Amino acid sequence: MNFENKLISGVFIKRYKRFFVDVQIKNKVITAHCPNTGSMKGLLKEGNKVWLSKSNNPDRKLKYTLQIIEDNKSKVGVNTHLTNKIVLDALKNNLIKEFDKNITIKPEIKFGDNTRFDFLITKESYKAFLEVKNVTLTRRPKTAEFPDAITSRGTKHIAELIKASKKGYEIYIAFIVQREDCNQFTIASDIDPEYSKLLSKAVKKKLNIICYDCKFSLKGIKLNNRIKVILNE
Repeated sequence: MNFENKLISGVFIKRYKRFFVDVQIKNKVITAHCPNTGSMKGLLKEGNKVWLSKSNNPDRKLKYTLQIIEDNKSKVGVNTHLTNKIVLDALKNNLIKEFDKNITIKPEIKFGDNTRFDFLITKESYKAFLEVKNVTLTRRPKTAEFPDAITSRGTKHIAELIKASKKGYEIYIAFIVQREDCNQFTIASDIDPEYSKLLSKAVKKKLNIICYDCKFSLKGIKLNNRIKVILNE
């Protein structure tokens, strides 16, 4: 997944009203769009190095978008809108080993009355729903965690995936760790016990959990290595 333009580096000052960040670029302070409405726990430290993209749209009010924050010398992708693009690129290039080659991929597929799953993957008689979650949190060395705040939306998606399984679909959640400094992943059960409990229940009902980290450059972000998943008992 490539950026529209090469990224520009700056220094993080503050985030406010969820969607705005102030960043210093050389001797100038600019206000950029923050494309992550989550808590971004542990990342919003004044003085952190950041990278922004600049839009080619002349009518856009905020010309810059926050893409990457450096945390403890590791790049962290914070744009949640890019996660599905990273996964779609990986699926098309057969980088997610859990899925065969020559699959048909359909994004944003409706299921039931009030749910859309990120991807429907089919091949001959095989059909699977894939839900994607962006991961940025780490509180222990080499360990990525999700969620970084209570996620009622995430809990709903698990419940709907269980329903889909009963209708003959294979079901998957892909946790995409937009970091380069983790080699294992777990659920932050202390942050959202309900999510953790339902996820464990869903695994017993044939939910497949996969996790990959990402590789960064100033040109783009790509899926990288499969990393170990440690679930709470």
